[in-house]
Amino acid sequence: MTFSENMQALFTRNNLSFLFEGLQTTLLISVAAIFLSIIFGTILGVLKNNGPRPLKFLATTYIEIVRNIPNLLWIYVVFILFKLNSYPAGIVSFTIFTSAAVGEILRGGLNAVAVGQTEAARSQGMTELQSLFYIVLPQAFRAMLPAIISQFTTVIKDTSLLYSVIAIQDFTGKAQILMGRYYALQQVFILYALLAVVYFLINFALSLFSKWLSRNWIYQR
Repeated sequence: MTFSENMQALFTRNNLSFLFEGLQTTLLISVAAIFLSIIFGTILGVLKNNGPRPLKFLATTYIEIVRNIPNLLWIYVVFILFKLNSYPAGIVSFTIFTSAAVGEILRGGLNAVAVGQTEAARSQGMTELQSLFYIVLPQAFRAMLPAIISQFTTVIKDTSLLYSVIAIQDFTGKAQILMGRYYALQQVFILYALLAVVYFLINFALSLFSKWLSRNWIYQR
């Protein structure tokens, strides 16, 4: 078959719809994991930086252990040990890993906020908790948001591990299934190129957004 014929056979309406379903799965898992990671990562960062000694120790231990073990192993642990279905296992494993990263990033942001901010809030009658949530945390998020967004690009890229580990038919998984049907060298190469381009465009858009935030929001105080 010619190159044109190979492409026509590969990029049918059904195949494109099949790939789009995989891309939707990738984005849904990523968004769910990112949303949950912001919540749990914030709790971990606050506890590590400002929590009572026992909770600070637990948060620090969690962050250090999770960050220094590959995410691939957490996928196996959650899927096998907790016996979750594939999709919940994917979301939970990415949440476990990304929460630790977000917690450490946020801890750095909290340390970057001047002590005088807290003192000024306390002098206005705020409690320690109120000053944390209304004064310190917003500034920490504002300063660390580009780093947090960069961490989220890692989540999107790493979802490509899910098909090979727990058979979730994400974007990469759908493409690999098509490679089993269309195994001409040109078709396989085009599918890999398509994966690379789509992941690049999504993550490059996030990177541009992060840079825009740095220029137009974070430093214009």
